[in-house]
Amino acid sequence: MLSAQATDSASPGDPLLNIAIFGAFVAVTMVIVFRASRNNKTASDYYAAGRSFTGGQNGSAIAGDYLSAASFLGIVGAIAVTGYDGFLYSIGFLVAWVVALLLVAELLRNTGKFTMGDVLAFRLRQRPVRIAAAISTLVVSFFYLLAQMAGAGGLVSLLLGIEERVGQSVVIAVVGGLMILYVLVGGMKGTTWVQIIKAVMLIAGAGLMTVWVLALHGFDFSRLLDAAVATTGNPAILEPGLKYGLSDITRLDFLSLGLALVLGTAALPHVLMRFYTVPTAKEARKSVVWAIWLIGIFYVFTLVLGYGAAALIGPERIAAAPGGANSAAPLLAFELGGPVLLGIIAAVAFATILAVVAGLTITAAASFSHDVYASVITKGTATPAQEVKVARITVVVIGLVAIVGGIGANGQNVAFLVALAFAVAASANLPTIVYSLFWKRFTTRGALWSMYGGLGSAIILISLSPVVSGAETSMIPAADFAVFPLANPGIVSIPLAFLLGWLGTITDRRREDPAKQVEMEVRSLTGVGAEKASAH
Repeated sequence: MLSAQATDSASPGDPLLNIAIFGAFVAVTMVIVFRASRNNKTASDYYAAGRSFTGGQNGSAIAGDYLSAASFLGIVGAIAVTGYDGFLYSIGFLVAWVVALLLVAELLRNTGKFTMGDVLAFRLRQRPVRIAAAISTLVVSFFYLLAQMAGAGGLVSLLLGIEERVGQSVVIAVVGGLMILYVLVGGMKGTTWVQIIKAVMLIAGAGLMTVWVLALHGFDFSRLLDAAVATTGNPAILEPGLKYGLSDITRLDFLSLGLALVLGTAALPHVLMRFYTVPTAKEARKSVVWAIWLIGIFYVFTLVLGYGAAALIGPERIAAAPGGANSAAPLLAFELGGPVLLGIIAAVAFATILAVVAGLTITAAASFSHDVYASVITKGTATPAQEVKVARITVVVIGLVAIVGGIGANGQNVAFLVALAFAVAASANLPTIVYSLFWKRFTTRGALWSMYGGLGSAIILISLSPVVSGAETSMIPAADFAVFPLANPGIVSIPLAFLLGWLGTITDRRREDPAKQVEMEVRSLTGVGAEKASAH
């Protein structure tokens, strides 16, 4: 076992080794991306990988897309520091897939082509709902990108000993540049293969560390929990309430967080877009089942790794590390296997960040080029080649914005930032998707009120919450304009979005085309005509 002093240095392990292992991953995946790019001839190839992936492959890619830096770095750190309450993130992220499976996956695959805007525009007025869908997709993707970039900054500060913000900012820019290159060259097919490789690496790496931690405690989980209590000196880490039970406000905050996590997954644009990469609705269902198994296994690992970090590292050393709570998993890897295991886990974490930001970026680019440029600006006259060209330009713009935002969000807990993205997605997207698929009377006004109302209320409440100001952990700690007491706005913004969708519809005298409503219902439930809608 390595000494405690070894990990107290600015950079545990060997920075050159860490960079070398990560460089090897980048080199291998870049070769795969270039090979995949040879088949990117049409818009369908670029956006949906030619619908050529099986359910198992797509399920693995969904797991790779979904198990972000928040899942690996943020949740392990949250469990190590706050115990049981940190594990509630894992439970929320996993249970959310039941909603995606039952309400969204198959129906969305049957009615759409490339984006969420396709589904909404099927029976509603194209121009306004596509613009609203694109704005929502871009905002949610931006929030999620912030979390991944913040994870990159914290990880690098730990692994390379770069504690100055300027140095961390340079590394965030490098991660953003690699992301842009992956998506520009490989499109959805290249991005999907990167996600599959990353999912295998992440689950294997986490599994190895889990077995190692359990072996040190005689494969007795109770002994591990006892060791965590002994190291932290706090039995409360085994009980609910360490983070969310201090007051009525924190309990309400937890309820808001849970609502956002459970409902947000079925509305995340980059997860929804993955359902279009499979050839049939049956494969879409199979994708979700595969994803649930892989993601569920991983989240069981996070429970062991979080308490393992609490037992072997301790909250004080984790909090003192340059990346804060986000450093728990890398510090645990160093404690277990020294510089080599740390280098491998670091490469896995970097791969996690790269794969997720690539998926987010292509989703946001597809939404702008397909929903705004092709369907609104050119009114359907753009060729697939022009559409893909605009998507690639959008990728560069989004990448640059993500780099700037990531530098600003550096140091924030990534699991927490992702929870905000889930809240925005659940508020802006889910009510409209559910109403469109299941309520025949739903109108364009209802969709616009729901999307803009949910999106606007979520962002305003986040801006006026302790996340942005009024606390030492806020993004702007020196200011204090936090009039909304909850850190997560979901408990207010999600019901409000559902209410606005209903109110907008019942006050709208204009009715949508009943023939389109019937066609959408038949297609969503049976898949009849879905392939024709997908041909591009």
